[in-house]
Amino acid sequence: MAIAVGLYDDIRPFNDDEIASVVERLVNDNEFITAIAHFQFPRLIKHFSWVIFPMIRMALRRKCRHITSVSDIQHEVIAYMKKMIANTTTQVTFNGTEKLDQDKNYLFISNHRDIAMDPAFLNWALHHNGFDTVRIAIGDNLLKKPFVSDLMRLNKSFIVKRSVKGVREMMTAFKSLSGYIAHSIQTEQQSIWIAQKEGRAKDGNDQTDPAILKMMYMHGKGQKISFPEYMKSLNIVPVTISYEYDPNDAAKANELCQLATTGEYNKAEFEDIDSIVKGINGFKGHVNITFGDVIVDDIADANELAERIDQTIDKNYYLHATNLLAAEQLHATAAYIQAASRVSAEQRAKFAAHLQAIPAALHATVLAAYAKSVEKQLGK
Repeated sequence: MAIAVGLYDDIRPFNDDEIASVVERLVNDNEFITAIAHFQFPRLIKHFSWVIFPMIRMALRRKCRHITSVSDIQHEVIAYMKKMIANTTTQVTFNGTEKLDQDKNYLFISNHRDIAMDPAFLNWALHHNGFDTVRIAIGDNLLKKPFVSDLMRLNKSFIVKRSVKGVREMMTAFKSLSGYIAHSIQTEQQSIWIAQKEGRAKDGNDQTDPAILKMMYMHGKGQKISFPEYMKSLNIVPVTISYEYDPNDAAKANELCQLATTGEYNKAEFEDIDSIVKGINGFKGHVNITFGDVIVDDIADANELAERIDQTIDKNYYLHATNLLAAEQLHATAAYIQAASRVSAEQRAKFAAHLQAIPAALHATVLAAYAKSVEKQLGK
C-alpha cells in the first residue's frame, strides 16, 4: 500500500510510482558506480576505470530494466538471498512463527548483530512462512552517501534520524518517526523491524535501550493513550537472531580493543559499507531466528518493557557450538564444560582454525562476544 503523498516523505520507503526514477538515478550516480567497482574490481579500478565504469553501468541497466515496483525489488532480494544462504550458511532455522497471525501486523524488535543481515534473515523467515516482508528501520549514520539512502529506501527501509542536533530538532524527528511506525502498523497494515538499540552489539551483549521504546510511545502520548495500552496496540514481538559465525567478529573486536586502549575509534571512509559487504558475503554457518510471544501484558513503563524484551531475547538465543566453546575457554567451570560436551571434534577444530586466523591480541575480545549469550543463560 502506498503512503499518502507528502506524509513522512523525508523518512519513508519509496512507493511503486517512484521506483523506476530512483533506479535510473542510481544507474547514473558516479559514486554508486565507484562503490561497486571498489568492491568488485579493487585491483583494476585505479588503471582501468575508463572501461570498468561503463561496463558496470551497462550491466545495471540490463539488470534493472524490468524493475518498476517495490514487489520487483523484493523478488530480486529474495533471489539474491537464496544464493547468499547457499554460499555462506550451513543452515537457516526458524522457531516461533506459529505464534504469528497472518491477519495482523507487528513491531518486531530484535537484537542487532549485523547491519544488513538481521532484517534480511527476519524477512526470509517471514517470507518462507507466508507473511509479507517488513519495513526496516535504518539509522541515517549509514546513509551518508545519497546512493546508499536510495538503495535502502528501495528495499522498504525507512530512516531513523540519529544525526540531528538540538533538542527541538530531535524531538521533531522522533515524533515523526513514532508517528510513522504507528501509521505503518495500524493504518497501512505493514509490519516493522527495528533493532533493540542504536548500533550493533559488538560485545555480544544484547540489551534493549528504553529510549527506543520511549520514542515509540511519543505518538501514543500525544493522543493521551496510556503507555501500556498504546504499546500493546503495536503488537510487539521480541526476535532473537543468532549466527554461528560472525563474519565481522574480528573487526568488531578490533574496534572494541582500540576504544579500550585509546578511548577513540575513527572509522575509515568505506568501513560501514565494508561491514555490510562482509556480513553478506562472509561465512555464517548456522543462522537461527526465533520469534517470541507477542507482548500483551500491561507493562507500566519503558524500563520494564525493555527488561521484558531482554528476557525473551536472551532466553531464545540459540547457543551454537561457537558460543559454547568460547564460554568453555573463558571459564572452564563444570557448567560450561558440561554445556560444551555436545560439541563435536569437527566443530572444535573448525572454531580453533577460525580463531587462529584472527590476531592473537583480539582473541579474548572475540571469545567474550561469542560467550556472552551462554553466560546469560547459564549464569556467569
